Amino acid sequence: MSKKTLNTDNLEALGAKKLADLLIEVSTGSADIKRRLRLELSHNLGASELVHAIRKRLVTLRKSNSFVGWHKRKALIKDIDTQVVMIVEKIAPEDPSSAFELLWQFIEIAPSIYERVDDSRGDVGDVFRSAILHFEAIAPLALLSVDALAAQVWNVIQDNGYGEWDGIIGILSDTLGASGLDQLRQHVEDFAAQSIDVEAEQHDAILFLRELRGGHADYAAERKERFVQSCLQEIAAAAGDTHAYVAQYTPNDLRHKDVAAEVALLFIKEGRTDDALTLLDDVEQDGRDFGQEAWNHSYLATLEALGRTKDAQAHRWSCFIKTLDQPHLRTYIKGLPDFEDVEAEEKARAHVLDYPSFSTALSFFLEWPDLLSAAQLIENRSDEVDGNRYDILTPAAEALRERHPLPAVLLWRAMIDYSLGEGRSSRYGHAADHLMDCSALEGAIQDYGTFESHADYFQTLRMAHDRKTSFWVKLK
Repeated sequence: MSKKTLNTDNLEALGAKKLADLLIEVSTGSADIKRRLRLELSHNLGASELVHAIRKRLVTLRKSNSFVGWHKRKALIKDIDTQVVMIVEKIAPEDPSSAFELLWQFIEIAPSIYERVDDSRGDVGDVFRSAILHFEAIAPLALLSVDALAAQVWNVIQDNGYGEWDGIIGILSDTLGASGLDQLRQHVEDFAAQSIDVEAEQHDAILFLRELRGGHADYAAERKERFVQSCLQEIAAAAGDTHAYVAQYTPNDLRHKDVAAEVALLFIKEGRTDDALTLLDDVEQDGRDFGQEAWNHSYLATLEALGRTKDAQAHRWSCFIKTLDQPHLRTYIKGLPDFEDVEAEEKARAHVLDYPSFSTALSFFLEWPDLLSAAQLIENRSDEVDGNRYDILTPAAEALRERHPLPAVLLWRAMIDYSLGEGRSSRYGHAADHLMDCSALEGAIQDYGTFESHADYFQTLRMAHDRKTSFWVKLK
């Protein structure tokens, strides 16, 4: 290996003095590097010095109120991530109690960070979501009072506006133990028993509007009820108490597809497969997609657990017929004997060719993949191609252009016709590219059949949209 390669051995060979000089040089003008070097120097003096340095930095981060623009986001993310690294890797091995305290303080600064940075990309939140998971390893080693910890957890989950404490009950369940979880449950139940103070801002007009939108007039009571239910279910899940978890759902809740699907899987784990099937059969099938896939998954798992393989296969086929769901079809075919699988795949192919939604059918053939059938679908149903679905048509045309040039051209034409017909000038550049793609494939198409040749299509396009000069100029 070259002596100029940047690695530990080569840099170590430079000597401590040279490396120190280089670090001073590269840290000039870089607050991030300087901050990291100071933290390393603090740690070199002992864990207590590093604890003090991090605590001081967390206070500064909490008190800061200036908005962090896009050009400073990376620096902020690196800064807060460095604090986590120092806590977890430097302090926790030597002083887990201080590490627990600092990590707790770190999660507490999340709201102040979120309030002054745009986290639409979620990378700031990723730091906090990753950081909270370290409690699971650190907490058992820290000197913690179970009573105090239960109260501490209860305090933060009541004010979890940004979801920064999501999952904390489960993460700390081993440290809390049965006693701590019982105390936490008591905190929740005491809160549930308290009366609700009517919020001053709940004006009669606001309550009336909520009722018009189908919501409850007593919004505060509804919100409190959901919060209590969520807390008690988290505690029950952490304690492994399925009965207590399910008991938080009302009979009406259990008729919802997503809820029934979740509970059914819990029943299966406990060997209550008959109860799982009864629950799933009692669900309100409202025809909407929400929760349907989760219900299908649980229903199939229940049938398989009951040994009703034939019924499970029938349901998989039914799911495919309705939605062209590929995973269900693949599992269905995999479960068939030899030769029957080939027949089933051909039957499925015929169904997709006639499926009401052209775009859904095309997507199916592209993903299966079956480009020959995709080409047949396009030629047979070219009048159904939606030129506005460029998200599907563009990759489809690229996939087909080599072996099935005519169908590719038909897709490009559909997008061209839509762009020009609807006057979508922002797409004229793409439409011009598509037209040139059509021209490039002209020699590869021996017979256009019932479709216009490229020359005829070009002439038709010119006559219909001759005045759209902003399009035609892009062809030059």
